Amino acid sequence: MATTSVLHYLESGDAVTHTVAGVLLAMSLASWCFLLVKTWVLVRAKWQGPRALQRFWQAASLKDGIGALKRADRERVYLPLAEAAWRASEAEVPGALLARVDRDERVLRALRQAMLNSQRRLEFGQVLLASVGSTAPFVGLLGTVWGIYHALSSIAASGQAMIENVAGPVGEALIMTAFGLVVAIPAVLAYNVLGRYVRQISEELDGFAHDLHVFVCGERE
Repeated sequence: MATTSVLHYLESGDAVTHTVAGVLLAMSLASWCFLLVKTWVLVRAKWQGPRALQRFWQAASLKDGIGALKRADRERVYLPLAEAAWRASEAEVPGALLARVDRDERVLRALRQAMLNSQRRLEFGQVLLASVGSTAPFVGLLGTVWGIYHALSSIAASGQAMIENVAGPVGEALIMTAFGLVVAIPAVLAYNVLGRYVRQISEELDGFAHDLHVFVCGERE
């Protein structure tokens, strides 16, 4: 019965109502698709991280450790840091400004850049969830206001201000507010949960970058 009422409201709505409903539907689909993909990526990265780092530090050399990360770090979270440290420690560019920078600083700069890139990859799309969570209720509210406006316009045109004439249209208009909340609440929860995963992995990245810097620069002394 409720489903029939919702469909009836959408079918009887005008272009603005259909546009609002379409926008909410697109926001919901986008947030859920991103949520499923991002959850898969972050859970894999969180689960593979300790094992990948363990295999890296058990390797005989930095080059072997990079090879171990290529096999274990499927999401390429830690691998870019190891590759950046390796390239920076081995790079020699005679006559270039980079050649005047100490190896320690060169490795530190490469690790910093690689870590920023990895963090950007981990945080990619979080803005989408935040935007959906913050704007969907207002989009739904726009549909509600527009529906109430139409209900009041109908009452004014008919000249009959009876509660029976108001309750139905207003109740159907409030459905858009419910739609907005249904879209926004999962997005907000997903943003908080995935953000926690991103922070945990970023902390592990920071520790790995520090240990890698100490190892690479100490090995060259």
